[in-house]
Amino acid sequence: MRRRPESLWRNGAFRNLWLAHSVSLVGTHVTMLAFPMAALLLHASALEVSLLAAVEFLPVLLLGLPAGAWVERLPLRPVLIITDLVRAAALVTVPVAYALDLLTMPLLYVVAFAIGLGTLFFDVAQLSLLPGLVEEEQLTSGNAKLETSRSVAQLAGPAVGGVLVQALTAPVALAMDVLSYLASAVFLLRVPATTTEAIVENPEPATKNEGLRAEIGEGLRFVFGHRLLRPIVLCAGAAELAFAAVLALQVVYAVNVLHLSAGVVGAALAIGNAGGLLGAMLSTPAVERFGPGRALIGSVAVFAAGALMIPMAGGAVGFGAGLFVVYLGVVLFNVVQTTLCQMATPARLLGRMNATLRFITWGTVPLGAALGGLLVAPLGLRGVLWLAGAITVVSIVPPLFSPVRALMSYPSANEPAADEPVRAGSPA
Repeated sequence: MRRRPESLWRNGAFRNLWLAHSVSLVGTHVTMLAFPMAALLLHASALEVSLLAAVEFLPVLLLGLPAGAWVERLPLRPVLIITDLVRAAALVTVPVAYALDLLTMPLLYVVAFAIGLGTLFFDVAQLSLLPGLVEEEQLTSGNAKLETSRSVAQLAGPAVGGVLVQALTAPVALAMDVLSYLASAVFLLRVPATTTEAIVENPEPATKNEGLRAEIGEGLRFVFGHRLLRPIVLCAGAAELAFAAVLALQVVYAVNVLHLSAGVVGAALAIGNAGGLLGAMLSTPAVERFGPGRALIGSVAVFAAGALMIPMAGGAVGFGAGLFVVYLGVVLFNVVQTTLCQMATPARLLGRMNATLRFITWGTVPLGAALGGLLVAPLGLRGVLWLAGAITVVSIVPPLFSPVRALMSYPSANEPAADEPVRAGSPA
């Protein structure tokens, strides 16, 4: 009889990684509110505030691809700890500068860039570390627990941030995120170093002496040449492009088109994030019941349905319901696709695979937000949201007409990667 893996909560290495991830996310979502509020204290214009958000994603466009190759050359735990400390050091300059009356917009831009850079390397390293901390059968559950933390942080962070900003001012509220990064580093110190050292060993050192450009090229060829990863990354890129426009315009749409008050908008956003919690909880049973292929395609269908519900909304109920369905599908998709990509990728390519996916998905965020804003004049807010919904519907096509559809179990990194005949007995 096959041994049932022990609970992930009994795995000290995973538990400390989860704690580091969770506490950091709460602080991050406080910052998402407090950071632009700090800019408004400096009488920043709407353009300057929007540029602040764009600057945080700039490291993904500039360094997203080489980040994966660099991470693969380093032990993963120190990368996570150092990026936490760098982000804490950058962020602490804001309350200090405010106290000294030296806070300026250029300083906020520098801090935003530093936080974005640290987040890029942290996420690539964390996604590469997880498969080495848990058993294969637990990978979906591990990713689901990490996504649950993200959804909880999205629910709690803005509320906590609002209270702190009102009570302490925005720059002082940012000190909570500084503490969260420091706490994250402490939890990561408790992840046994011997657990992470084996993950960075390269069983196929063929690329060891190659240049950075060659290593990046190998990562790109692997992702776009893989019969499972290519349709997933095409789907995720299109969906993220559309979702970026929705995120950028959802509050403006709710206030200007649906005429909702600020309190009602906040409640609707909270309802949407609750959908993410449900998606995380359903991910493991969905994969067990339907297989990862159908679970992934179903998650895209759910997300697309929610995206179409938003421009159909006539008031708060329809708007909140649409967001709920969107986030349910988004989180379910994130858990399944992350696990699938981790399982299909050899250990030596995990960093480059994760960095390539981050580059494509996060790189579309500023593009989607900018395009959404530019199209408001000719199409109107509701028209832009209809267009975003249509793009999410189209995003289902690559995985639907690929071997992903037939996957009844997660693939192995040893199975055929390119578009070649699948051996007998393969799930695809």
